[in-house]
Amino acid sequence: MMKLTLIHPAIGKIPGEKYLRAWQMEPLPVAMIAALIPDDFTISFWDDRMEDIPWDEPADLVLMSVETCTAKRAYQIATEYRRRNVPVIMGGFHATLCPEEVMEYADTIVVGEAETILDEVLEDFRKGSLKNRYEGPDCQFDREIMPDRSIYAGKNYLKISLLESGRGCRFRCEFCSIHNFFRGKHHFRPVDTIIQEVLELKKLKRLLFFVDDNIVADQEYASELFKALIPHKLKWVGQADITIAKNPELLKLMSRSGCQGVLIGFENLRPENLKEMKKGLFRDIEELGQAIRTIHRNGLRIYGTFLFGYDHDKPEDFDLVLKFCIRNKLFMVGFNHLTPFPGTQLYERLKKEKKLLYPEWWLEDSYTYGQIPFQSTIPYDTIEEECRRIRYRFYGFRSMLFRMTNRTNINSWLMFPMYLTINTMLRKDTLQRKKFPLGDLAFRGQLLKVKRS
Repeated sequence: MMKLTLIHPAIGKIPGEKYLRAWQMEPLPVAMIAALIPDDFTISFWDDRMEDIPWDEPADLVLMSVETCTAKRAYQIATEYRRRNVPVIMGGFHATLCPEEVMEYADTIVVGEAETILDEVLEDFRKGSLKNRYEGPDCQFDREIMPDRSIYAGKNYLKISLLESGRGCRFRCEFCSIHNFFRGKHHFRPVDTIIQEVLELKKLKRLLFFVDDNIVADQEYASELFKALIPHKLKWVGQADITIAKNPELLKLMSRSGCQGVLIGFENLRPENLKEMKKGLFRDIEELGQAIRTIHRNGLRIYGTFLFGYDHDKPEDFDLVLKFCIRNKLFMVGFNHLTPFPGTQLYERLKKEKKLLYPEWWLEDSYTYGQIPFQSTIPYDTIEEECRRIRYRFYGFRSMLFRMTNRTNINSWLMFPMYLTINTMLRKDTLQRKKFPLGDLAFRGQLLKVKRS
């Protein structure tokens, strides 16, 4: 039997400090990969966020899915294995959007979605003829694969189970790489396959999280899915766009299907910024507030996200957004700075305008999570500090008490301790994020690059 090691890399590590608890959810992509591995391989799985990797445990092959923020750590991990003559295969968003870079640190890369090509990759490995690069056709979910969650055993993840109904997004936001990764396509799993998975997950008695970038992107499909979920009396959360408020029938179905809340990317309150983002969906703040109230009336909590760093931002906008979020009694909020990810229109625009402080910020030793790697209208250090300040204020005691008056946020006595726990954890998370590194600070030596003949 050949020994295959799956690894989920951390964003970064500080010796002697615990990883951020809010980031310790089950890694669904790894479970999807595990489900594709043939029986002639034995699988070991190590989650770099939660445990030490046993470098000298025997392994014939290592597989990693790499995101931009985990790239440096992934290259450190690859270096350790390649020093032990173990070949490393990398896939994921970063391998697809920056293939030439990733090929410097991986023996083989997989571009795009693994479902369509991994069989060929592993067959070539058996033959001793691995190629440098593989790229399969678009995934259409034609293989009804169930994630292999047995690999999660013994790991102390947050008590929430992740699943997906579709991949892709109909929007083309300037700052987002999803459109490029999926080549402008949006494809969906068969509803009966999702129900089969849901029935297994229901046994765990956990909250379910549909990780789709926009679960209501195809409203006809969403309606079919929500109707199928209703009889199973689930509790789930997901991600959607604010236009759901304009479809009352779909909103009611969503609520009846067991949806407890939605993550909505509001991004900004200035129309000129939304226009530049290519995300102007509502006319003004008042109309946006009405949409929020409509969603609340249907029993759905809201986790809103906002971005700062666009050219039309003003210093007063931080408090404007903070007051908007508290006034509208959002359950949770992410106040984030703009990050130019490779493969986005934003990255290419800032590069062309020569505004990038670090062209490859994800590899820059002086860069830490939470920094802004480009020149902005408001000084970048001001944006960093203001995002931390208003995040801390939003999760403060007075704000928590006020937002509790929204009956949707606390609709039962059981929800009361959960509300306090989540808000307290996210307040603590605000302080932990400050100057959080990319990569493991304990790593010593140079990254080992692949020498190709």
